[in-house]
Amino acid sequence: MFRPDGQAVPVTLLKAGPCTVVQRKTPTVDGYDAVQLGLVEFVKPQRMNKPATGHLKKAGAEGAKFLREFPLRPGDDDFKPGDKVLVDQFKPKDKVDVIGISKGRGYAGLVKRHHFGGGADTHGSMFHRAPGSIGASSFPSRVLPGMRMSGHMGHAKVTVRNLEVIDVDTEDNVLVVKGAVPGPNGGYVVVRRAKR
Repeated sequence: MFRPDGQAVPVTLLKAGPCTVVQRKTPTVDGYDAVQLGLVEFVKPQRMNKPATGHLKKAGAEGAKFLREFPLRPGDDDFKPGDKVLVDQFKPKDKVDVIGISKGRGYAGLVKRHHFGGGADTHGSMFHRAPGSIGASSFPSRVLPGMRMSGHMGHAKVTVRNLEVIDVDTEDNVLVVKGAVPGPNGGYVVVRRAKR
């Protein structure tokens, strides 16, 4: 998108709702204060099992497939099942955190996974993309936990902090944020007000 001064800004469009309050957790019943939100979208009835269908029907939130729970602090608004949480609570220039599952990259080596520099490519070097030392021989004579090695990369919970809200489309519940968010196109993310 272009700002009024002509600056080009890379953006991501997030379909952020409508969300419905599915369940209200209270300290007397559940032992803690929280609210369970569901993103309302079209879901074939045969894709939902009977317990989930009954749970959603109680709140009048049929079609909510993606459920997430959010803790409530003293002084927060009180919600009851069936209430709508819409994108209009955000406004341009707000800062948000976006939480999602990053794209899976499969089994990756050290250079790709941990940005190791590797060795020289020339002068007869036979050390190109190897890890180097992974620990001393005599003491402690073992590989310490947390040693960076090759392995499964991506498909992990990632939080991208302090993304700026560029625009809010209340009609279609679309949030326009500056920059990239974790996960593939069409993936699910959680958007919250920036904590820092």
